[in-house]
Amino acid sequence: MTNSRHRLACWCCLFLMLAVSPMTAQSVGKPATFLLDAGLLQANKRAMQQGDAALLAARQTLIATANKALTKPIHSVVEKTKLPPSGNKHDYMSVGPYWWPDSTKANGLPYIRKDGQVNPERYAVQDATYLNALCDDVQLLALAYYFSDDETYARRAADLLRVWFLNEATRMNPNLNYGQAIPGITDGRGIGLIDTRMLAKLVDAVQLIKGTKAWPAADQRALQEWFRAFLTWMQTSPVGKDEEDEHNNHGTYYDFQTVAFALFLDDKPLARQLLQQKTMNRIQSQLKPDGSQPHELARTLSWGYSIMNLKGFFGLAQLAEAVNIDLWNYQTPDGKSLKKAYQWLIPYAKGEKQWTFQQIKPLHREEFLPISAVAAMKYGSTTPAATNNDSMFRLTRSLF
Repeated sequence: MTNSRHRLACWCCLFLMLAVSPMTAQSVGKPATFLLDAGLLQANKRAMQQGDAALLAARQTLIATANKALTKPIHSVVEKTKLPPSGNKHDYMSVGPYWWPDSTKANGLPYIRKDGQVNPERYAVQDATYLNALCDDVQLLALAYYFSDDETYARRAADLLRVWFLNEATRMNPNLNYGQAIPGITDGRGIGLIDTRMLAKLVDAVQLIKGTKAWPAADQRALQEWFRAFLTWMQTSPVGKDEEDEHNNHGTYYDFQTVAFALFLDDKPLARQLLQQKTMNRIQSQLKPDGSQPHELARTLSWGYSIMNLKGFFGLAQLAEAVNIDLWNYQTPDGKSLKKAYQWLIPYAKGEKQWTFQQIKPLHREEFLPISAVAAMKYGSTTPAATNNDSMFRLTRSLF
């Protein structure tokens, strides 16, 4: 997680942790979010209006950071100098991060895989970098608008959205045909869809500015049409269907996106269908009865991928609440569950058991704290004690 995302997660978490009784607060509209807890956001805003010092301080920090986002350049997919195979710069493209030139070949082709080792060539095309920043900034600005009622932040978020998704000269085409290419092997792969996983939090954040002067109904409908097309591509294209069939974190985040997009499109029946027919099957196929995640443990960064995958499942559980499905306590017929997956990691997070699986980079136990903070609300006393970063443990409740 980057420093900027980590800080934003902390502020989101503070808002979510410090909700107070709304009995004496003035009327505040409840947002239509489905990933962030709308009821808690509403209660926190009421508490701010009543002068809650801790929340007001958190808002001040949030606004200061959002002010910096107001002056950042606005990027789009058409800025890249390298053309995708289609010849159309509007098509998103990226290079697989763990693929390197073959030193035994004069031209280095085809590339070979070094799992967990990022080839810096990936950053020569910055579509992925710009997209991640877009998702972070739209969420940041939307939260700043919601808690301040200052449309300056909504306007900036709207500008970012129009440039990336709507304006004819700069918009991204609604496909990922050229994601995570491997030179000498393929122009694009299904697993490239992991690049777009944070679009789920972007569409959720859009709900905070929906209906403002900055983002009227026409823009909302236009963005919904973009995501309708993208969702159709995900579900019908060979590349999209290839990702759907993945049995590790890629499959999890495929569901995370499709369910979020269905909710953004106001299609709750589809969201429910995806959760019941896809996500529940992934819990069956990806977890062992003891809660371990064998597909992630097989990686060279087994700790990081175990955390990442469980975060994706927790995100799906949050989305499932919007259609009254309880994934938090769901169990397969043979007893597999998200709760057990969480509990399996606790002794390793607390340092009570040594992580004996391959991890070629330093193991950061603090990465578990956002998960444990959310789990505390869902599972009660199963939360592990904080490590040496108590404040982060207390504040980091927002997973995305």
